[in-house]
Amino acid sequence: MRTSLVKLVDRREVAERTLAFRFEKPVGFTFKAGQYLILTLVDPPETDAEGNVRTFSIASAPEEDTLMVATRMRDTAFKRVAGRMPIGTEVRLEGPYGNLTLHPDAGRPAVFLAGGIGITPFRSLLLHAARARLPHRLVLFYANWRPEDAAFLDELQTLQRDNPRYTFIGTMTAMERSHRSWQGETGIFTPAMLGKVVAKDARPIYYVAGPPGMVSGVEGMLKNSMGVTADDIRTEKFAGY
Repeated sequence: MRTSLVKLVDRREVAERTLAFRFEKPVGFTFKAGQYLILTLVDPPETDAEGNVRTFSIASAPEEDTLMVATRMRDTAFKRVAGRMPIGTEVRLEGPYGNLTLHPDAGRPAVFLAGGIGITPFRSLLLHAARARLPHRLVLFYANWRPEDAAFLDELQTLQRDNPRYTFIGTMTAMERSHRSWQGETGIFTPAMLGKVVAKDARPIYYVAGPPGMVSGVEGMLKNSMGVTADDIRTEKFAGY
C-alpha cells in the first residue's frame, strides 16, 4: 500500500445531499475495481470527535485518469470541510485496500445489490467491465428512497447500451415523497424481484453493499429464502455515511 498527497480536481452533486469528489491519481497508482481508499484531511480548519479520516470506496473505474469517491453529506466537521474546500486542496490518500472485486469465473453471473451510497464500488466494477469488455453476465439491483436520492442513476441506466451483458433494475421505496416520475420497480428487494431476472440454476455470485441494516437483511434473504450459500455472497457495509 502507498500514501500520497493528492489535490482535489473537482466536486459535483450526483444526487440530493450526495457529492462526488475527484482527486488526482498518483503516478503509477493502480487498483482493482471494487477496492477502497482511506482519505485524511490535512490541517483542516475544524474537526470533531469523528476525526479527520474516512474510508471511501473508489467510484471511478481503473481506466479513468482521476480517482473519484462519493458520499452522503452529513453535518460533521469532515463533511463540512470537504464540501467547501477549494479546488486544488491537498488530502492524504492511502490504499488501495479491499477485495470486493469481480470473481474470475465468467461462467457465473455477478448480481450486485446496492442500497443508496453503497452503489460506489459497483459503479467502478460496472464501468470497468464495460470498458474492458469482460464476458461476465452482470445484473445491478439498485434501491433508493426516491430517484432524487439515487447517485449515478442516469449513467447506470444508459450503461446498458455500452454493455449488452449488463442489466439494470432500479427500485424506489418512498415514491410518495418524490417529485419525479418513475417507471421501474418499487419496494425493497425480494426473491420475486430477483427471480424475474436471475435464474437460480445460473449459480450467480451476489455482491451486497449499502447501510448495515440493508446489507444484513439482504444477506439473510439470500441465505434463508433463496438458499444461497455464504461462499456465494460478498458484502460491504457503509455505516455513518
